[in-house]
Amino acid sequence: MRTSLCDELGIEHPVFGFTPSEHVAAAISRAGGLGVLGCVRFNEAEDLDRALAWMDENCDGKPYGVDVVMPATVPAEGTQIDLSSLIPQSHKDFVQQTLLKLGVPPLPEGEGGEGVLGWLHSVARSHVDVALEHPIRLIANALGSPPADVIDRVHAAGVPVAALAGKAEHARRHVANGVDVVVAQGYEAGGHTGEVATMVLVPEIVDAVDVPVLAAGGIGSGRQAAAAMALGASGVWMGSYWLTTAEYTQSPLTQQALLAASSSDTVRTRIYTGKPARLLRTRWTEAWSEPGAPEPLPMPLQNLLVSEAHQRIARSGDPSVVSMPVGQVVGRMTEVRPVAEVMADLLREYGETVERLAGLDR
Repeated sequence: MRTSLCDELGIEHPVFGFTPSEHVAAAISRAGGLGVLGCVRFNEAEDLDRALAWMDENCDGKPYGVDVVMPATVPAEGTQIDLSSLIPQSHKDFVQQTLLKLGVPPLPEGEGGEGVLGWLHSVARSHVDVALEHPIRLIANALGSPPADVIDRVHAAGVPVAALAGKAEHARRHVANGVDVVVAQGYEAGGHTGEVATMVLVPEIVDAVDVPVLAAGGIGSGRQAAAAMALGASGVWMGSYWLTTAEYTQSPLTQQALLAASSSDTVRTRIYTGKPARLLRTRWTEAWSEPGAPEPLPMPLQNLLVSEAHQRIARSGDPSVVSMPVGQVVGRMTEVRPVAEVMADLLREYGETVERLAGLDR
């Protein structure tokens, strides 16, 4: 399983593993793929710098990348206090009443606070600043093309830029803006998604642009990776599947909920960030679809609204209220295994699938 991207980025296999955990990202890189660390959870530049410094020491010299969340146009943005003042009191009341109804206890006194600020444009820019101080091999942007000045700066550092796309027209625009790699992320993926399924989306984008395309959405096996390559992809972008690896130690509660879920137990909603994203279906997501529930706010106000709720949910010990982005591939995530084992199985099954397909012509 090798494409031109492997030579360009110095990796053994075109398996790009997005994850919020530096431990998982490093393990993916050590296993021959490209671990891509999601930066959105890092509020302070110093925290991201420490995480990347740890990866510098623990990837065994293998390449890795980062993922930021940055809109192409610079939004009007104030301080968190300024932004919080834009959140209607009715929305705040709904969140508090819902947490009470679901039995989610408050945080211990003195805990909690600002929540995740990585959705703010200014914070995402600081993530780019920090990342370029480390030997990263790729910067991906979860919201499409970064601003032109950011692309120029990243290119000046000799680092390629990847961007997620949910439509062929988005992909064409990304390439026109200077993006080097397009991640064709289908409807079944976790996190921010469009409305076109991966099987349809990947060949549309491959035909629309002349840069490498990574297939994303619903990929959790060698058979699915082989299908992606057959559709014209130059590699696969996998996010959800790493959430139940042994190296992902950030939330045992989340793993417990994911292991019990089927492929039908997800929902595409704006309640997580303000933009459509696929989440695990739980009592928390169901509460937002009940009669009388408010409409989610636009990004970044929605994330600020629910940030403390997410902290309380994480401390609750109740998997039935977990708030977690995950794709429909969650139905294949049935046990906790080391990253190296997951990667080995994916590559083995990919090879077996390609061999079986070759035999069909005989």
